[in-house]
Amino acid sequence: MSAMLAVPAFAQAPAQARLQPTVLIVGDSLSAEYGLRRGTGWVPLLEKQLASENKTVRVVNASISGDTTSGGRSRLPALLAQHQPATVVIELGGNDALRGLPLDMTAKNLRAMVQASKKAGARVLLLGMEVPPNYGAAYATTFSGLFPKVAKEEKVAIVPFFLKGIADGDNAAGNFQADRIHPNESSQARMLANVWPELKKIIP
Repeated sequence: MSAMLAVPAFAQAPAQARLQPTVLIVGDSLSAEYGLRRGTGWVPLLEKQLASENKTVRVVNASISGDTTSGGRSRLPALLAQHQPATVVIELGGNDALRGLPLDMTAKNLRAMVQASKKAGARVLLLGMEVPPNYGAAYATTFSGLFPKVAKEEKVAIVPFFLKGIADGDNAAGNFQADRIHPNESSQARMLANVWPELKKIIP
């Protein structure tokens, strides 16, 4: 699936775009509106949130369904050069776990992405993830722990669990699409609510 660019209409003109701080979101299907009607995902809701607070910020959603931290790491340099973001949101890692990839590689990739973003002058928000208990307690603990560890080492902002209140609630099954992997449309506002308190601290 190709990257989806979520750019407000007022940001289309290149001259204007250069004057507006950019939030770059590098994620996977959770941010790419997989299985949702266009315009109903948490990223479009973020645009509406920014507009409601009169924040003139350009949002670029460079999320690709199925992407891993390795994919994000390889794509990031070009995205940083093209968009020159003031803020980078990294929402990757879930597909690494689904594929059983080595967690030390996941941590290494996330760390490299954070460092590249900081070097480019951007502030960073890392969105943490968790995996179901059936992955095994040791794997699940290590996976969920690598996000705060990287954030602490690199001194960047973090949302410890992006799907808090969605995947861990009493009615968790009702918060997901039929595949039980991707949150449904009604869960998108909660996803934004998990992100917004930390994101608003670091956007210009």
